[in-house]
Parts: sequence; C-alpha cells; structure tokens
Amino acid sequence: MKIRVNRETLMPVLTKVGGVVERRQTLPILGNLLISVEDDSMQLTGTNLEIEIHAKSGSTVEQTGEITLPARKLIEICRALPEGTEMTLGVEKDRASLVAGRSRFMLSTLPAGDFPIMERNEEMQSVDVEQQTLKYLFEKTAFAMAHQDVRYYLNGLFLELKPDRLVAVATDGHRLAKVEEMLPLGVEEGMQIILPRKTVLELNRLLGGGDANARVQIEISEKLFRAVIGDVWVTSKLVDGRYPDYDRVVPSAPERIAYVDRDTLKQALFRTSILSNEKYRGVRFSLDRGELKLQTQNPEKEEAEEELEVTYSQEPTVIGFNVGYLIDVLNVLEESEVEIGFKDSDGSVILRNKGKEEETFVVMPMRL
Repeated sequence: MKIRVNRETLMPVLTKVGGVVERRQTLPILGNLLISVEDDSMQLTGTNLEIEIHAKSGSTVEQTGEITLPARKLIEICRALPEGTEMTLGVEKDRASLVAGRSRFMLSTLPAGDFPIMERNEEMQSVDVEQQTLKYLFEKTAFAMAHQDVRYYLNGLFLELKPDRLVAVATDGHRLAKVEEMLPLGVEEGMQIILPRKTVLELNRLLGGGDANARVQIEISEKLFRAVIGDVWVTSKLVDGRYPDYDRVVPSAPERIAYVDRDTLKQALFRTSILSNEKYRGVRFSLDRGELKLQTQNPEKEEAEEELEVTYSQEPTVIGFNVGYLIDVLNVLEESEVEIGFKDSDGSVILRNKGKEEETFVVMPMRL
C-alpha cells in the first residue's frame, strides 16, 4: 500500500473520524484507524464498538491495500506538520512509514482483518432532513442527557419520527428538554429510537458545516442508526430500552407565569452561584409582584442575594432549584425574554422563549 496526500486534504478527514476513538480502549485495535486504499481514494474508519465513523479522502494512489494505524499518533503528526505539506504513506509488512519533506515517521500497525466493522444486515427505513434542523434539535436538548446513569436509557437522546414532525427529548431525571420541528418525514407510523450519548455528541460535531441547505440521510432499523453527511457515514448501535413517558413530566397549563430578561437572570444566577453549596448548588427563587429575589448560602454561612425586576402579578411563591440546571437552560434559549411557568412551589417549572411552544424545558424543584 502506498499513497500521496496533502496535509490539508487529510487533516479534516482525520479529525472527523478520529473523534470517535477513545483514549482508553479495551482492545488495542480500537485505538487504530482502518485505512483502505482503493483505485481512486483513501477511506478511513474509526470505531469504539458503539459508534463507527467512515469518511473518504482524496489522494494519489500508487498501490492499493488496507491497514490500521494508531489514530492519536497519526492525527498529532499531521497536526504538527507545516501547512501544505505533501505526505507519502507506505506500508511494508507490519510497519508503516510516513514521509513529509525531511520528516520521516515509522508507525506500528495492526492487521486490517482484525478491525471490527458494523455490519448492516437489517432492512433500514430512510428519511431525509436538513442538517441544520437535526443540529438544532441536538443543540437544544443534548445538555439534558444523563451521564453514566444506572438507568442506561437516560444516557442518550430520544428521537421520535412522526409523519409530520421530528421530536427530540433528553432528560436525566432532574431536568428535561423537548423540542419539536414540524416537517413532512413521509413515515407511515411513528418511529422511536434512543441514540447513545457519544453518538449524539459526534453527530452534533459533524453536522451543519458548509452549505446551509445541506441535507443528511437518516437510516434506521431495529438495532442500528446511520446518518450520511456528505462523504461521512456515521453508524451507531441504538440503546435497547423503553424511554419514559416524557409528556407526564411536562406540567400542563401552568397557573402562574412570570417573564424575565434572559441575560439579566443568567448573570444574576452566575453571581449568586459563587456562594452556593458546592455539592447541591441550590438557589432559592422568591417570586412576588414585579420582583424576583435569588438567594444562596453555603455551609460556611456565606450568603448571596440578587433582586430582579420581572413581570409577575400572582401569588408570592418560593421555589428551590439547582442553579446549574437553570443556567444550562438559559444557555440554549435565544430570545431576550424568558417565560417561567409553574403550578405551585412543589411542582416542576417550565422555561421557554416567550411564545415558542415547540420548545419546552422542565426543571424539577429541590428542597433547600
């Protein structure tokens, strides 16, 4: 196997594929990238057994073949080379050489036959959506996914495909994010899948680059998910589990509603969080007519207090929250005015941009 390729051609592809390779692997082969050289191109594949990313790179092929090379070392070498460098990659027996100008690197290899490839044996249903739409759904909801929760089905993002809309939901049991996008998908029946956390993060990284009208082809089977993004294929296993009924978590028709400036609230929360309890990060919300008071304290008996002007004319209410959860929601809201809806001091609170019913963010209260 022998090819010639420019650094600026190879580096973007290495970055896309290499992102899926974990720094610590259970198997040595998972630390490598599969490089397959055909008559007119070089193809690279990375995997962690849960998700696989495959991409093409232009190159001048002198000899076809396939091999696996250490992912991190290859990426770091290419990153360290000067811009515009022409590289020659060759493989003989179990050693690979990479020559770039006066630089020469010898890399260890592992057999291509040992590299695990996700086989697509099942019939897959396909839909086509704009990349920006899918990225919008992920960016608005991914922050609420659980991380290493024993309830494994929460360590991912719930995606529901209906005939007229696409719904994304994420929750860790303490907060929930739900966003709907109206668009004709052409599916006869609703399809429900749970994407693993790593898959969502990698897709969010790969989506939305370049052409604003670019589209992504989504293929779904009972156990697999595939997204085709230009010359990049992302294949992932699905989380096998039943996602909670998220509609039961969302309070219906909140009786009390307050309106507050998003940036003002966000900055006030940042300041008061400095003196919050480091373990629980609780903040007390005290709502009264035209006023919102934020209060935090910690075991050292230190306290912080902020007063904000709000649009609110109903019964006084006091609620406790994890300040980090509130800030996470405010980070994904875009409009200047935030709507806060709740039933009473014991129930969950809905936050959303004023008038944006398709976006729903729920934060559960905490006792202070």
